[in-house]
Amino acid sequence: MRLRILTTFLLLMAVTVQVQAQASVQQEVQSAIEKLFDGMRESDSSKVASVFTKDAIMQTVVKNQEGMVTLNNGNLEGFLKAVGTDKNEIWDERIGGYEIKVDGELASAWTPYQFYRGDNFSHCGVNSFQLMNSEEGWKIFHIVDTRRRDNCVN
Repeated sequence: MRLRILTTFLLLMAVTVQVQAQASVQQEVQSAIEKLFDGMRESDSSKVASVFTKDAIMQTVVKNQEGMVTLNNGNLEGFLKAVGTDKNEIWDERIGGYEIKVDGELASAWTPYQFYRGDNFSHCGVNSFQLMNSEEGWKIFHIVDTRRRDNCVN
């Protein structure tokens, strides 16, 4: 009987430690993504660049004027230049939540958002981030987003 209680106790402790470790890793991933959005609000292209791999892929899935779904490719260099350029209004991407999955050194995050230029609503959608755990920490190597002006998911 004592052995059974001890075994159950040890098993529960092991599960608790594993759950806490997973939550810690998910928080690290979320912190990397939050650093991106903090850098955007601050117009700090260096801060934004610090959370991306050098060859990160940036894409957007949108409907064009004819209603056809298209995949538009962006580039990190152009994005960083736009972030760092002086502007009259703050770029404020407001995140509606985080759904983060981690397997070893790979993480995926799904984040619904609403984007504002200053106080003015611009668009909404969902970001899909792919991150890797590098020697410098979690880095975004692929981001795909959707963009629309209605039916926001927040």
